[in-house]
Amino acid sequence: MAGEDAHFYRTADGTGLPHDPFNAIVGPRPIGWISTVNAEGAPNLAPYSFFNGFNYRPPVVGFASIGWKDSVANVEATRNFVWNLATRDLATAMNETSASIPSGENEFERGGLTAVPASMVDAPRVLESPVNFECVLTQLIQLTDVDGNDVPTWLVLGQVVAVHIDKHLLVDGIYDTAAPTPILRAGGPAEYVAVAREAMFEMVRPDDRP
Repeated sequence: MAGEDAHFYRTADGTGLPHDPFNAIVGPRPIGWISTVNAEGAPNLAPYSFFNGFNYRPPVVGFASIGWKDSVANVEATRNFVWNLATRDLATAMNETSASIPSGENEFERGGLTAVPASMVDAPRVLESPVNFECVLTQLIQLTDVDGNDVPTWLVLGQVVAVHIDKHLLVDGIYDTAAPTPILRAGGPAEYVAVAREAMFEMVRPDDRP
């Protein structure tokens, strides 16, 4: 029975396992494929495995950066960013943009991607991505531990002020989640999940039942 024969560990002592299971358990997670520009207008594009939505109205999304990276510095400087949906067709290109390359080199070019202007923010969109959220910074928070010590990780929260959706993904006005085959981070050193049609199912919340 579940829970009766469990591997237990205190996180401060280490997992006692070959690979920390945290990322695999908290998953799959949407990919924060974040495009930004610095104060001089140079673009940056990077994927973050800690990303999600946090509010409906206004819509708020956020990503966490382990370490002060170009994306965070750019958001602090310009107060905006764009989230771009990562799909199975774009997986290789997305992965290329995760490379640690010298500051100033262009991740869009490395991934063979096209940077196009957004409508309401300075950061560019990924043209090849079928969904883009244009976001304005609402909060930039450095995480702390239970003792109040700073953790070298920053949570970036942004209000979505404009959305681009490829029209073929709207069926009778309803967004078709599986149609673009979005990919999600599944943990381990290299595991991802693609949302395929056969993975979808419906379940009505109790409050919404007739």
